[in-house]
Amino acid sequence: MSGTAPEHRTTKRVALITGGSSGIGEAFAEVFAADGCDVVLTARREDRLRAVQERLQRQHGVHVDVITADLSQRDASAALCAEIAARGLKIDALVNNAGYGVPGAYVASPWDTHAAFIQVMVTAVAELTHRLLPGMIERRYGRIVNVASLAGLVPAPAGHTLYAASKAFLIKFSESLAHEVRRDNVHVTALCPGFTLSEFHDVTGTRAAMNRLPRFMWMDAAAVARQGHAAVMAGQSIVVTGRVNSAIATLVRILPQRLVVSAGRRIGRSYRRV
Repeated sequence: MSGTAPEHRTTKRVALITGGSSGIGEAFAEVFAADGCDVVLTARREDRLRAVQERLQRQHGVHVDVITADLSQRDASAALCAEIAARGLKIDALVNNAGYGVPGAYVASPWDTHAAFIQVMVTAVAELTHRLLPGMIERRYGRIVNVASLAGLVPAPAGHTLYAASKAFLIKFSESLAHEVRRDNVHVTALCPGFTLSEFHDVTGTRAAMNRLPRFMWMDAAAVARQGHAAVMAGQSIVVTGRVNSAIATLVRILPQRLVVSAGRRIGRSYRRV
């Protein structure tokens, strides 16, 4: 973990964005900065973080801290929070966005790969929230966005076996926590995008398969972040982005389960590598 301590502090609210070097995380940083918040960006790639930092500071006049961290490491969340405290920062908004996928059959990857995945997608989210939530409650203001997925709301096809399971956890975690802390003026939202234009599928090696999907199923990261920001500010505990995704989530609830599972299996076979 590394970064340079800022030269000054402001009284602006501060948003911490994990996975803030690209995609939905970078888009969230843009939204919060445009709203007048200072920002803390964390991810593994310092060069990418510095580029986002420079752009946001230039365009929005906010202060942006960079702290590199690998959330797959067990002590990374604690170290990140310690560094934030050492810089005199109080986090008012947390966007748990860091994430990726592990494509292929479950047994095709070694356990260490799955353990690191769970650490990033589940454990780090729960730990960062647990460490930063008390300050939000004490100050009677907090906004937490857990970037889940439409995949957590629909039957899961083969491949990416732990991905939908981790996103379903985030949805239920967010929903329950939102009820707990609403009286403290802390809002918690599970953001459930569908297919989003980002580096996600390049990293997992599924870009070619994804390109076979129709264009109307895709949203850009900026639109997803704007909807997520609006939802958490309004106190909406679960939001599915986009009309197509909302329609899919609704159909999954009302159609017979056997039809939904069968359709998901056929669709999944067309683009997932097992």
